Amino acid sequence: MGTPRAILIDLDDTLIDFTSDTESTWRSVCGESSEGIPDLDADLLYDTVTRTRDWFWSDPERHRIGRADLVAASRSIVHTSLLDLGFDLPDLALEVATRYRQVRDESIALFPETIQCLEDLNAAEIGLAMITNGTGPGQRKKIERFGLERYFDRILIEGELGFGKPEPAVYETAMAALGSMPRETWCVGDNLEWEVAGPERLGIHAIWVDRSGVGVPLDRDIVPDRIIRSLAELL
Repeated sequence: MGTPRAILIDLDDTLIDFTSDTESTWRSVCGESSEGIPDLDADLLYDTVTRTRDWFWSDPERHRIGRADLVAASRSIVHTSLLDLGFDLPDLALEVATRYRQVRDESIALFPETIQCLEDLNAAEIGLAMITNGTGPGQRKKIERFGLERYFDRILIEGELGFGKPEPAVYETAMAALGSMPRETWCVGDNLEWEVAGPERLGIHAIWVDRSGVGVPLDRDIVPDRIIRSLAELL
């Protein structure tokens, strides 16, 4: 496919590094929380939180509800993990969840190639829309923090729209705003369902950002039109 008329770009883990510190942060806060609690083993808590977290976020409906309040989601994960270990400590769960989200927010950073990529797309006069799930205030805070708004013709946030990826309406709204048809549009992001399967059902050219280079999991029946390791490969 040649140069598109419009590109729909994801935010988290596409333009900004949102999750690379997840494991180290969980391990750190689990270690801190176990201090002063007799018989609460930090490594066992971390392992239990990891299993509970993976279960929690694996369900699309829990994911939709959870991303609307990340502290509440993290608190639920920690509280469930503590209960599994025989500790009913809701106040500690909230403390751990709040600390975890705070450290995660502080660690967010732009990927090195992000600004150059956006400048190149602007120079090529390609219409750009950011489509991101999450709350309005939370996503706007990241966008403002890194000065991303100026590069986009339209920014669509799930919490502000009332719907989000992979619902067809979010891609259709973005294309309408940019004046493009599906065959003239690319969608770029790291999530196979949100930025590949959903857009492809509408005839949009889907580009998967696979930064780890592991490829599409064997249990996923999804085939991206193109796979890139970095936004520097986009054009």
